[in-house]
Amino acid sequence: MSKDGVIIKRINRVIKIRLALSIMTTQEQKHPQYNTDRKIVSSFLEQEATDYNLAELARLKIRYRGFPGARDIQDDLEKILQIWGYTDESLFEKTRQIHATGQIYRGKKSDQEDWI
Repeated sequence: MSKDGVIIKRINRVIKIRLALSIMTTQEQKHPQYNTDRKIVSSFLEQEATDYNLAELARLKIRYRGFPGARDIQDDLEKILQIWGYTDESLFEKTRQIHATGQIYRGKKSDQEDWI
């Protein structure tokens, strides 16, 4: 094979690799927690902005930030932010305050055993 033939073959291989990579990066992906998260997000559309819900909203915003897929969830998270009157910055500021109390994900504390 001539030198030109080798060069053309290499160029074609590079083009195929780049095309394959661009297809892979533009495809929508499904997050492993999509089904669970979809239920949570749907419930937020019907609920108030409680401390727990705000903490969960912030957690989901972080999870889906930059994720190449689940556009419906990402759109609904933005919609919920608007409905509840928050921006990303104000949400994260509020949830830092909530987490500073250390109580948001703990069950209610009681001296009584729950199996009694």
